[in-house]
Amino acid sequence: MKTVRADAQAHLIPHFTKGASWRHENLVVMARGEGCYVYDTAGTEYLDGLSGLFCTNLGHGRRDLSAAAKAQMDTLAYFPTWGFANEPATTAATMIAQEAPGDLDEVFFVSSGSEAVESALKFARNYHLSQGDDQRYKVIAREWAYHGTTLGALTVTGIPKFRAPFLPMMWDGVRHVRHTLGDSVPPGVPAAELASAKAVEEAILAEGPETVAMVIAEPVQNGRGAVVPPTGYWSELRRICDRYGVLLCADEVINSFGRLGHFFGSIRYDVVPDLITFAKGVTSAYQPLGGVVIRRPLVEKVWDSPMGSYVHGSTFGGHPVATAVAVATIEALRAEDVPGHVRRMEDGLRDGLDDLAERHRCVREVRGTGFFHAIELMADRSGGIDLSPRDSEALQSGVLNGFLRDARLLIRPDDRGATMLTVAPPLVADRTVLDDLLARIDQVLEKTDEWLRHRPAGS
Repeated sequence: MKTVRADAQAHLIPHFTKGASWRHENLVVMARGEGCYVYDTAGTEYLDGLSGLFCTNLGHGRRDLSAAAKAQMDTLAYFPTWGFANEPATTAATMIAQEAPGDLDEVFFVSSGSEAVESALKFARNYHLSQGDDQRYKVIAREWAYHGTTLGALTVTGIPKFRAPFLPMMWDGVRHVRHTLGDSVPPGVPAAELASAKAVEEAILAEGPETVAMVIAEPVQNGRGAVVPPTGYWSELRRICDRYGVLLCADEVINSFGRLGHFFGSIRYDVVPDLITFAKGVTSAYQPLGGVVIRRPLVEKVWDSPMGSYVHGSTFGGHPVATAVAVATIEALRAEDVPGHVRRMEDGLRDGLDDLAERHRCVREVRGTGFFHAIELMADRSGGIDLSPRDSEALQSGVLNGFLRDARLLIRPDDRGATMLTVAPPLVADRTVLDDLLARIDQVLEKTDEWLRHRPAGS
């Protein structure tokens, strides 16, 4: 164990991790997983309450998925989709198209969520250019939204601390508007009156509709904490985009493959976007895979235009092994009715989280749906006292992580717009696992309450 930890600290550069944490003597080295639990090299068990990173939807240790990878490796380990098809990529694309809403029938594969968003951006530009609309290149996105870390995806991402170091390298075509948190209209008032929907239309008009290529948004927004849209919001986005000839992209890198109780989150909100980005749960993270599902008429218009092709590609897009695992994952999601399981269990999970909110004064509110929730924190709900900047910094920079480690619970302390805990268990979690999850969150919140009562003077 010491050798692996020392080698990791000497040679492995972590993702989104501060050096102080990586260099710490208690750095955890994970060794194996089974179901909804993972184990470090010392044999300590942790409940994976974040599905890795919103992606191990079928849980850990699935022999059917590893067997699918091996079988494909033994048959055809790799061949590019540049002018060639292969059977697993074709089968995976067909199955994804069968589950996607409306006429979203064409699938373009890449290897990650960031690449999926890059691909959607490039398709939108490619499409409009093929139709002679060469001025259309701008994108409307939302504040605090997370769409990836590659430069194109980072440009549409709305999280200031991720963007700030790279602003000189970003293109100038993105406008960020308000998200839907706190937005609503009285009963009987149309969704067109939602301030969050108006903001999208106003941005299109301000930029000039003839210059706007795409609107991108997550059905349930991750950044700012599992923000569920108000009723009618997505239908209103569809209306606005249709009115101005703008493509509508649902970024479902987190929301798809059962996370919201459907194969695609857009189904939950009864909308047919022009493009849907996906990754993570498509293989339950057993292989890197992402992609974009695109409406067939849009693809055909590109192919039938003078351009003749979608000018984009990657070495590993449609990789036979990754797509074979996707086929096995979708087969399991269907056979085990995993989306239905989420719908049957979501009320119990939410009721449990709401009960914890009632019992702990440090909880401002719980948001989310399906198996995707955020717990926003404050100093004292009964007294209406917010966290001070110093309290927020302390909680976010190590205090919450310490409480989570004591509880052997893997959920995310989140600082994107507020101090929060993000909860997204594997979609196969049963009542026993969910009860265990809630008990461990209870322990964390109890310690948070206690810390806030006895924090050092001056906090």
